[in-house]
Amino acid sequence: MVLISIELVGLNTIIAGNQSMAGPDYNTHIAKDREDTAVVAHNTRLGVILFFVYVLFYGGFMVLSAFWPEVMSKPFLRGTNLAVVYGFALIVAALVLALVYMKACRKSK
Repeated sequence: MVLISIELVGLNTIIAGNQSMAGPDYNTHIAKDREDTAVVAHNTRLGVILFFVYVLFYGGFMVLSAFWPEVMSKPFLRGTNLAVVYGFALIVAALVLALVYMKACRKSK
């Protein structure tokens, strides 16, 4: 009879009837990255702030679309209406905010 037991923590395999056990080698040195709680708190706070900045920007788009569609349909930039320009601005703003977050989080370490 063969008995196989798999643990979530270490993938230990026990095979009954055989004296060998396969599992992780605890004697090896593995470098572990442990982040400082202050760095994690800073990055989290910054992420939440940038998220709310984007939500406000997106909320403006939604309010204009819902309550003033005539404003969104007017030509804004070289004949392109405000809805298209604002939509592209939302995409660019998301990328810029992501880059700001990456740069700011890299500095905090």
